[in-house]
Amino acid sequence: MSMISFARGVPAPECLPVEALAECARSALLRDGKTILSYGPSPGYGPLRARLAEQHGVDQSRIFLTNGSLQGFVFLAQRLAPGKRVLVESPSYDRPLKILHELGADVVAIDCDEDGLDPDALERSLAEGEAPAFLYLIPTFQNPSGRTLPLDRRRRVVELAEQYDLLVLEDDPYGLVRYEGEPLPSLFELSGGRTAYSSSYSKTISPGLRVGWFVFPDELARRIEATATATYITPVQLGQATVDEFLGQGLFDANLARVRSLLGARRDKMLAALDRDLPELTVNRPEGGYFLWGEIEGADAGELLVRCEEAGVTFVQGTDFGGPAGSLRLAFSFVSLDEIDEGVARLAAALPAATA
Repeated sequence: MSMISFARGVPAPECLPVEALAECARSALLRDGKTILSYGPSPGYGPLRARLAEQHGVDQSRIFLTNGSLQGFVFLAQRLAPGKRVLVESPSYDRPLKILHELGADVVAIDCDEDGLDPDALERSLAEGEAPAFLYLIPTFQNPSGRTLPLDRRRRVVELAEQYDLLVLEDDPYGLVRYEGEPLPSLFELSGGRTAYSSSYSKTISPGLRVGWFVFPDELARRIEATATATYITPVQLGQATVDEFLGQGLFDANLARVRSLLGARRDKMLAALDRDLPELTVNRPEGGYFLWGEIEGADAGELLVRCEEAGVTFVQGTDFGGPAGSLRLAFSFVSLDEIDEGVARLAAALPAATA
């Protein structure tokens, strides 16, 4: 019996535009190979930076390309976090949490509800403690919860950032992977570009290309560039140039529509299977992203995980993200529709023993 993974927050193989990317890589090399295959500037491939600067309405000096957005988070945290308070959502993406703890930061989790970060809780933390190094949050289709911060809360977070001179890092890898509903303005847009913003092409084109980007305030961009220069001699310009070619050929919108269709069907399939086979699990219905967040009152998700893995299905327990004992994250992005049905059935069969 093969393992069915609801743990992997990665795109399904059929989401990847393999042939188009092969052609784009070839075209980029033929067009600008002597630049791409040589050493390049730390902030990344110039044409893609220029394209993103135009997209965000900022000077190109504020755009910093990274080996996936997590690398940029590491650079930022290395510069600002050691020995300082850093505010995060509760629950929050586990990789930044681990990075912050390893750097010796004082990680302060801010309460969230079904609408995401509670601005009142954020204000209390800002008023009561020492000034934090920054606030890290994923306001749209959050990892792990799938929640999206409503417009009024977004505005309030921006207001508090201005009031308390707080650096906000808005991580937005999932925002374009929307299956229904209308998009909301980013914190970056609401702030007039005063916050920091990060995203990547991992969810919309390919994670293997490892192309993320940041929009930093001017002074911080220079500090991050110094950190990057001390870390590597050159960025990987081939992946960045391939993405730039993909965008330049006008392939992005059709590919995004295809990704939305493939993954939206998986979200709907998992919600239907959970409703049918596992009504005990209280689960949200995100309008996009990769994840469902579930809670089972009285359950121990760690014990449930052990039983589920014995039964051939796995997930990530919510405590890994700072969630309660009975919480779990279910990723629907990688598994097939048939695997979703079978995996949920295995999960349901393991549940009674875990809640006994």
